[in-house]
Order: sequence, then C-alpha cells, then structure tokens
Amino acid sequence: MMNEMTGLHEARLDHVCSTLKTSGARRVLDLGCGAGALLYRLLNEPAFTEVVGVEQSILRLAEARQMLQAHLVGDTPRLTLLPGSYTDRHASLVGFDAAAMVETIEHIPLPMLSQVEETVFGYFRPRVLFMTTPNREYNPLFGMAANAFREPDHKFEWDRLKFKRWASGVALRQGYRVTMGGIGDYDAEAGYPTQTALFTLGHL
Repeated sequence: MMNEMTGLHEARLDHVCSTLKTSGARRVLDLGCGAGALLYRLLNEPAFTEVVGVEQSILRLAEARQMLQAHLVGDTPRLTLLPGSYTDRHASLVGFDAAAMVETIEHIPLPMLSQVEETVFGYFRPRVLFMTTPNREYNPLFGMAANAFREPDHKFEWDRLKFKRWASGVALRQGYRVTMGGIGDYDAEAGYPTQTALFTLGHL
C-alpha cells in the first residue's frame, strides 16, 4: 500500500502543477502547502512568476523553507512562505490567478467548512482553484477497512456524491463554476483514488 500511495502522491502533484500551468496562471497560492512538495514543482515552472505557500504547521513550514531557501532570497523572491491558516483573512492573498488545495480540506473539522468557503472563495477569490481530496469509495482497494481513513488526522473523507454536492454548493453560492475529475488508477465501481474539483470564477 505504501508504494501505491507514494506513486499516487507523485502523480497528484504532477497533475495539479500541470492543471495550474494550463490555466495560464502567473501568480499562484498553495493553501496548506505542507513541507513544500507542490511548491518545488511550481517553482521549476518559469510560467509562475509569484508563488505563495500558506501552512499552519510551523514544523512543516520550516521544512519547506529549508528545501526552497534558494527561492526566498534576492530583491524580488518568487516565493513567499506564510505561517497561518487559510481560514484567516490575509489581505495579501486576495486576487491571485490560481490556488491549489491539495489533500488538505479533509483535515478541516466539518463545522469549519463554511469558514473555509467564505475565506477562500468569498474573500481570496482566486480566478481558478484546484482541489484534491481522497475518494473514500476507493479505500477498500488499498486493503483498508470501509470506515478507515488514509491518515489519522483526517476529520472526514468524502465519497464522490458528497464531494460533488459540497463543491457544487460552493460554486453556486460563490459565483464559480466547477468541473469534477480524478487522479490515479480508475476503477469502474469505485472511481479514482483521488477526486478533484476545478473551480473557475464566473458562472457559465
């Protein structure tokens, strides 16, 4: 299972980076950037002129800072690392071209999801936001119990219908359109192991 998860993790990061690049974004937020794995990929793409990582864990942020130190120096560094939560209204994060939320929404307690929605979609309002989260329907294919979570810190894991309902509600309330998708090896019954939502500002 470990090798499967590692391969999925790498495929997920590559897919997110490619999707943001295809969107034409120049200024990108990584909301819940962890130790900087996605930031590393984004900074290797010259198309991205400004990259900001936001992370609540001081330890993970320190790891990102150590790995990406070369991008934090100079008169106009491409990278900014910001300690804190994306539920906080940082004025400097408003109006970016794109944002990524990779395997992070499931770490948020369910009662706080409305606060995430209002801050990320209502206040920051990136033109594009790409979100990934585990598909709980796929977990038995990893040899997991039906009610088990992929990480101990997960507060929930959505099935495809619940994620689609939540994402569609956010899009409708906040003035976005949303396209659902997936990453990884597709199963005819369970779908993809990682499910995705691509939010684009402006209704059809």
